[in-house]
Amino acid sequence: MTSFEQYARTFDRYVAQIEYPAAPRALYDPIRYTMAYGGKRLRPLFVLGACGLWRDEVSRALPAAAAVEMFHNFTLIHDDIMDNAPTRRGRESVFRRWGVNAATLSGDSLMIHSWRELARTSPELLPAVVDYFNEAAVKVCEGQQLDMDFESRDRLTVAEHTAMIELKTASLFVGAVSMGAMAGGASDDDLRHLREFALPFGVAFQMQDDLLDSYGDERLGKTVGGDILEGKKTFLKMKALAVASPADRAELSLIHKDLRHTPGKMIARVLNIYDRYGVRAAVEEEIGRRFAAAAAALDALTGSVSSDRIEEFKTFALGQLGRAK
Repeated sequence: MTSFEQYARTFDRYVAQIEYPAAPRALYDPIRYTMAYGGKRLRPLFVLGACGLWRDEVSRALPAAAAVEMFHNFTLIHDDIMDNAPTRRGRESVFRRWGVNAATLSGDSLMIHSWRELARTSPELLPAVVDYFNEAAVKVCEGQQLDMDFESRDRLTVAEHTAMIELKTASLFVGAVSMGAMAGGASDDDLRHLREFALPFGVAFQMQDDLLDSYGDERLGKTVGGDILEGKKTFLKMKALAVASPADRAELSLIHKDLRHTPGKMIARVLNIYDRYGVRAAVEEEIGRRFAAAAAALDALTGSVSSDRIEEFKTFALGQLGRAK
């Protein structure tokens, strides 16, 4: 069993023992529903993995790991409301099952519980951990607002879209490794290298998520092509708009509103445009370049970290490149 398999089991046990009040059920049942199906739980594993680079025992990082996972799930509950998404992780989204009002309030409560959990961090670590957590939390919200703003903009550059991803997705990975490294006792230089790892990793991870939405399968737990049907400005769409002909740009911008086409035909037409301009290969190249930058940052960790632990962390993190869901 690898350390990350052990971290996953340790984290699952820890988060399972977190108790939420029995009442009101309309507030806490959605939270229990959300937290019981935590997906990949990659962000809390990054907290524990970063701590484990320097320490055999990672229990001191568990409150921060739980707080990151709770905060992440709060954002997903609210994202689904904003996106009108019917499913999450292969099940009904919270707002679809309980309604918008219950989902909004349950998400708010889960966010507050994340700070309550963070407060269990050891007193000597708490000030720095809170700073990293708050930094990441604010950036996630800023990124979400930019994402919504961009949907109503006619012109948007790939660079602007990438900067939004850095905020909305990558910043929580940066916060996760920062908190874990603090708990592990990392030096300032090593903390900087881990943050330099997490930023390109997080951007690549989101690019890959966009790629899988268009070229994956139903194992993703959501409708494949859902981003296309919603007309979302994903990284694939931005790459296509940057190089497409005026006619193809117009079709990419408007096809999701064309009621003459079935959903399947809309998806097929958009993918045909992507394929015509080599968008899939271009995005895969962008992903590979950022994963290479992330790997280089891990290799820059100093002699205070054993090479075996660096390689294990790298294998786990960069193994996400080949995920199919």
